[in-house]
Amino acid sequence: MFKNHPKGLIAAALANMGERFGFYTMMAILVLFLQAKFGLNGTHAGLIYSIFYFSIYILAFVGGLIADRTRNYKGTILIGLIVMALGYVMIAIPSPTPVPNKTLFLIISCFGLFTIAFGNGLFKGNLQALVGQMYDNPTFSKMRDSGFSLFYMFINVGALFAPLMAVGMRNGWLAKFGYQYDPNLPELCHAHINQTITPEASARLTELATEVTGGPVANITAFANDYVNVFTTGFHYAFGISMLAMLVSIIIYLANKKKFPNPAIKSKKSATDSSVIEMDAKEIKQRLYALFAVFGVVIFFWFSFHQNGLTLTYFAKDYTDLSGIIINLGFVKIQGAEIFQSINPLFIVLLTPIIMGIFGWLRSKNIEPSTPKKIAIGMLIAALAYIVMAIGSFTVPMKSEVDAMGGLSSVQRVTPWLLIGTYFILTVAELFISPLGISFVSKVAPPHLQGIMQGGWLGATAIGNQLLFIGAILYGNVPIWMTWSVFVVACLLSMGTMLFMLKWLERVAK
Repeated sequence: MFKNHPKGLIAAALANMGERFGFYTMMAILVLFLQAKFGLNGTHAGLIYSIFYFSIYILAFVGGLIADRTRNYKGTILIGLIVMALGYVMIAIPSPTPVPNKTLFLIISCFGLFTIAFGNGLFKGNLQALVGQMYDNPTFSKMRDSGFSLFYMFINVGALFAPLMAVGMRNGWLAKFGYQYDPNLPELCHAHINQTITPEASARLTELATEVTGGPVANITAFANDYVNVFTTGFHYAFGISMLAMLVSIIIYLANKKKFPNPAIKSKKSATDSSVIEMDAKEIKQRLYALFAVFGVVIFFWFSFHQNGLTLTYFAKDYTDLSGIIINLGFVKIQGAEIFQSINPLFIVLLTPIIMGIFGWLRSKNIEPSTPKKIAIGMLIAALAYIVMAIGSFTVPMKSEVDAMGGLSSVQRVTPWLLIGTYFILTVAELFISPLGISFVSKVAPPHLQGIMQGGWLGATAIGNQLLFIGAILYGNVPIWMTWSVFVVACLLSMGTMLFMLKWLERVAK
């Protein structure tokens, strides 16, 4: 699989596994943690979530600027790994729930998230720039797209296990105190504590409390306080697992640091070696214009795609039948809405060789689509995923109605295959866009702007992520099928714009 690729590719992918582990832990549990910890509604939790993801990607632009100015890519990457580990330490330390001072503890949690985002900004784009440098060697240049696809697949091995370990830690901690997991309970407990619960939801809380404890509960208030405290403490310890994964990543990076190319050395060589052809100002401008055009288009794709950690996670918790989604390890049962976050990286690992094989066959026939065309196709595929969601959720009640009932029973919920199928389609779309978009940037960006342009790609992702909260607002205020329809329109508009610019982008990328 790694034949005909540079040796540093495996080392870079391994070094990125810890970061991906932490990233997918955050993606799987962040909004549910914020709701369970602070009693936030979906809109407010979604706003924090979107700001966090905006910060992760916009700070990658800052990280690229720092690395390009200092020409110290490797040192910037190492500092980023260390800062991320410190951020996970901040949010891994347990604190009591319900919190004695919501504002103070929410600020502390948000500062920890910002620390993670800043470390990620120093790390992510610059490591991608180093991988791109490996394929500037003519020996490997034709394998650039497949190299980034492999890089993308390999790091998702860590992402596959992160949500499962997070859920296992949370559920194991619940079991330690004699509780079972139920997706409706944290929201019901906070509604009871805050005295905002409806009579129907109150009866539902009493029923669920009996189920998860195995017997009648004499004091519902005491139960509500204790359940959310145990529930969120398990999440704190899940963030601790992410911190340990970051330490492993640091060790792998240090052990393989010498295998990575040094862009600073290459830049110095290009300034003195007459064999290196310098780009003129006009060509540089054309390349930058092309990159900025693609950045603008993919904003709407990421606005839609990254709903997997927000509104799709809400849908898994509120509307999906989780009763049959259980991984029984004997000492702990892994069950929860977060499990669906493992589906995307699982499909990435399984589908990447297939997609690469298809592209390789097309390449052998000289009919492989250009990278911009692949991105446009990916946007069409993403639109199809949300069409499936819109059809599958057309008859479900609005979120406000579900809250008033105290949650849906298993028989009222939709089949988990709806989300599984959607994630399958979204993963295919992702494989057409994300790794190939990174490859496109590494190919088109001028050599002296590699880091900042990789940061620009991630900056476009940041803007799309900042718009995620719109999905959370729609989810709580309009019929669910209408929420998914907005993402269908966004993806189709992105596809149409890419096709309109296609010939120009292909010409610039030659």
